[in-house]
Amino acid sequence: MENKEYMLIDGNPIEINGEKNLLELIRKAGIEMPTFCYHSELSVYGACRMCMVENSHGGMEAACSTVPKAGMEIYTNTERLHKHRKMILELLLANHCRDCTTCQKNGKCRLQELASLFGIDSIRFKNLKPEPKLDTSSVCIVRDTHKCILCGDCVRMCNEIQNVGAIDFANRGSKMIIATAFDEPIANSPCVGCGQCAAVCPTGAIVIRKDTGRVWRELNDKSTKVVAQVAPAVRVAVAKEFGLPENENSMGRITSALRRLGFDEVYDTATGADLTVLEEANEFISRIEEGGTLPLFTSCCPAWIQYCEKNHPELMQNVSTCKSPMQMFSSVIKAHYASSSRRVVSVAVMPCTAKKFECARDEFKHDGIPDTDYVITTQELIQMIHKAGLVFDELEPEAVDSAFSTCTGAGVIFGVTGGVTEAVLRRISTDKSAQALRSIAFNEVRGMKGVKETTVPFGDKEVRIAIVSGLKNAENIIKAIENGEHYDFVEVMACPGGCVAGGGQPFGTLATKMNRGKALYSADKMLSIKRSEENPLMLNLYNGVLKGRVHELLHVHYSKKGE
Repeated sequence: MENKEYMLIDGNPIEINGEKNLLELIRKAGIEMPTFCYHSELSVYGACRMCMVENSHGGMEAACSTVPKAGMEIYTNTERLHKHRKMILELLLANHCRDCTTCQKNGKCRLQELASLFGIDSIRFKNLKPEPKLDTSSVCIVRDTHKCILCGDCVRMCNEIQNVGAIDFANRGSKMIIATAFDEPIANSPCVGCGQCAAVCPTGAIVIRKDTGRVWRELNDKSTKVVAQVAPAVRVAVAKEFGLPENENSMGRITSALRRLGFDEVYDTATGADLTVLEEANEFISRIEEGGTLPLFTSCCPAWIQYCEKNHPELMQNVSTCKSPMQMFSSVIKAHYASSSRRVVSVAVMPCTAKKFECARDEFKHDGIPDTDYVITTQELIQMIHKAGLVFDELEPEAVDSAFSTCTGAGVIFGVTGGVTEAVLRRISTDKSAQALRSIAFNEVRGMKGVKETTVPFGDKEVRIAIVSGLKNAENIIKAIENGEHYDFVEVMACPGGCVAGGGQPFGTLATKMNRGKALYSADKMLSIKRSEENPLMLNLYNGVLKGRVHELLHVHYSKKGE
């Protein structure tokens, strides 16, 4: 064609408009190419070879690593390519376990999906893979090397996005595996439990550690009172799994489902987030006015806490002493029901795998009893609803229980990157007008960018704030601080995009994560109370169950705090 801004894909002219590889252009043309190792947020690896295309000269090239050029002509679905892809799948399956029906990823496995798509109903090759090697040492994730296809997604996520480096390739050739250093259990590695490796794993090689079995037993025990709290990000990640419009705010249906499952009380973790806003804002103001250690790092994300402990213990003095909303609320729940005739079991429904580690920490136990007894992820909740046979889309939405029924928009937006900062700014701002509220929202606080910076007035000072999601971005901010950059407040979320993209959520693309964030801001708009200090329940709590026990119930001293 004369117009050099076009290339031919399967005989159709497609405009080139800044796409960085052929795969992006092919997908723009409405063709869904099969891949294992390609994620737009990760570096190009080109290992799986499933996205090979055929050019007009008969050559084959990987679409994910080939830059589109004007005048190129490629074919995506020739007989040769079909045989090539089918052979790759057969070879992968030859060294793969055959327990699909009992695999946690059954029905959501990319290998299973493509095997069905290419009509593979038998495997010609003998399985020479050794016996499965399960690593169950972590309370957050489970690894099964027998199901690994060496796509490298988990390695690149752990190294490039999270800067953790807990896993990498080991050995060569047919003996290559993905392992920790010296093949130690994952719990002995630098792993922080964020679960992002499980989020990108296309098979069942890395999955969430399930706690639903223990929760079912508690629900069936008549001597227990089982209380649930639901994190803000969960409500915008459930609907699509049940055929409802994506990112619908499903809190009402979730509440109804939990009651049907047998939970005695159901609450919104956003109430705990309101407590966190008040305590963290007070701590921030105190440090600003009294010359305390700055910057103040947020403490809501347990994966970030672990990362800081393991890599920068000297910065633990900068981390807020506030417990996370989950732990604050669990402390309040246990204190509130302390006189109950039944044993109180606190269950938190979270978007986060690292919360499983957090609830097991000694710092969050009283007399050896955890404040949060169990954490189940969004995925686990979905599995429980399916197991119970509940028709989720037919459930009538219900309100949470009355004991802690009030929360604010500030608490709800905790689930998205920048939400904690915005909630704190709403609290410390002297201007409480609607215009001031809108000004905070558009002051470089919102959005899915990995690093956001803003400056806001506070009294006669200017407060400089950084908002980061993804631990690599947190590391970059730390290096900037070490090199003399000044910040007063730093919000850190381990998962890129915040809790809406947590390792325990159903897998979502960048667009999905953005839509979940927008849904939380929409939920904020629908709540009449926008600021945590205006929540009437807070006054009742401080004059009631928290009276004389604020530090004990709402704050924490981490044993690994750097000196």
